[in-house]
Parts: sequence; structure tokens; C-alpha cells
Amino acid sequence: MSMFEDGLEAAVQKAFTRPAPKSAPAQMRYLVRQLKGTRAVAQMLRISQRTVERYVKDQIKKPRPDLAARLEAEVKKRWQPQIRARARRTAATTNGIVIDTRARIGYTAPVGTTDESRLRHLTVALPPQYAARLFDAQERGAGDEQLQQIAAEALKEVYFQDSGRRAGSLEEVRFTDIEHLEFGL
Repeated sequence: MSMFEDGLEAAVQKAFTRPAPKSAPAQMRYLVRQLKGTRAVAQMLRISQRTVERYVKDQIKKPRPDLAARLEAEVKKRWQPQIRARARRTAATTNGIVIDTRARIGYTAPVGTTDESRLRHLTVALPPQYAARLFDAQERGAGDEQLQQIAAEALKEVYFQDSGRRAGSLEEVRFTDIEHLEFGL
């Protein structure tokens, strides 16, 4: 995953009402219920079906680090899909999304303005239409560059142009060298 996808996913996961299973056997049982069988889980995690069965029966409790990471990622990807959908829908229709970033941000503007990019730390509440665009692009499988472009357009309108009240001749915002990026719903 990329920085933007991870940030959006973490923001949605904060809306969960119950914690995801923590132990490997509990995670394995959850995946077996979700995928309706041990064979599908084994293929997904690239392990044997017998290993999955042993996790389900609590015969194995501690997975290898690489398997533990894959297991946790797959559980979190499937955990509370209705809560996840509701959080995305609310952000895209009413609440919007908050972006907290430390990055090099500059802009293209007419001659005579100080448009040099510089390191800025911004926490900006973006309107719902930008949250909808970010989530739609993420669902379509957009890469980091496209998500970054949507965030740059949002920062241009909300932060630099103040929703049309200033800097009307601003052409493009450059959003690069991202040190920190976090989203909140």
C-alpha cells in the first residue's frame, strides 16, 4: 500500500466499534468464517490447509512474522465492512475529512508573487466532495500520484484560495516531499 492509501485506511479503521481479533488463532477462525473454508484461507495466506486447521484448533498459536503481518492485514481489510462503509459515506456526504500533513508545498502563480515551495505543516478540514473523490479514487485502485493530486487540489481550494475568497489567480499547487500524512474523519 502507499502512504495515501494507508492514511485513508487508518482513518476509516478509527471508526470501528469493536477491536479486531488479536491472537493468530482468533484471526484465523475469523478468516475461515469469512471465506467459508480453510482451503480459501490457505490459498490467500500462501500456507497449507493443514496449518490453517491447526491454527483454528489452537494447536499453533505464534505465527512467523511474515505470516503474522499478512494475517493481520487480511483481517483488518475485512473487519466490520458495514461500519467501514458508513464512515466513508458520512465523510463523503456530510462531515468531510481532515488532512494533517508536513510536506513541501508550493504553487504556480502569476509573475511577482512568492510562489517558492517550502516545508509546511498543515491541518486542514476538507469538504465532503474531496473526501468522496479520495475514497472513490482509492476504490478504483488509483495510485499514490492520483490521490496526491486530489489532495493538492483540495489544499489549493481550501487553504490557499479560502473557497474562492482570495488568490483567485492561483494556477496549480505542488505537494511533494511528504514527511507526514494522516487523515481523520
